[in-house]
Amino acid sequence: MRRIGLLGGMSWHSSIEYYTKINDAVAKQLGGHHSAQILLDSCDFADIRELQEANDWAGNDASLVATAQRLVDGGAEAVAIATNLMHKCAPAIEVSVDAPLIHMVDSIATMAKRQGYSTLAVLGTRWTMLEDFYTGRLEAQGIKTLVPDEATCLEVDQIIWDELTQGVFTDNSRARYVEIMNDLKDRGADAVALSCTEIGLLVPRRPLPYPRSTPSTRTSLRSWSG
Repeated sequence: MRRIGLLGGMSWHSSIEYYTKINDAVAKQLGGHHSAQILLDSCDFADIRELQEANDWAGNDASLVATAQRLVDGGAEAVAIATNLMHKCAPAIEVSVDAPLIHMVDSIATMAKRQGYSTLAVLGTRWTMLEDFYTGRLEAQGIKTLVPDEATCLEVDQIIWDELTQGVFTDNSRARYVEIMNDLKDRGADAVALSCTEIGLLVPRRPLPYPRSTPSTRTSLRSWSG
């Protein structure tokens, strides 16, 4: 079995789900006492968040490249970013680190096509919804994307940072997210990409089917690891 390097801690709530689900997939497929060979480098998210708020993405690029390199130096044969938003730094990792990056968006696109979805609603941070590093990569693979209007994107983003990434999950926010998903369904979405792992923890039952980012990436990582 090949060793996977996970860039984690962004937030640690999502890292737990990645670690658990990848091991769960390995155990189910191989049985017995098998588990995944994983190296996890978990950052202090406050450092990453400070750079995000300063719009210093060059700083975040440098931080994640250094993390990925540590994982490779430690024996990882491929790396994966255990969070959606920080795939904004994926190009820097891909050109700087001598190991493949298992890209979350590619995993989601593959699963969406396999399940017959052609139009994905995308919910995540404002960068994920309003910039093209995420939706553009889906579109390039033949998946149409829909996002809320800008004001709603900012509302979704605020709930993520003020609540979800700090482990706070409220009924009011859950109801609002379901309302937003229903609106995107009415606009033509046939599935929703929960492009922030913590959204799946907030809204376990949704009005749209979903090729969720963590299970999609988990499947790709399991297939890659052998």
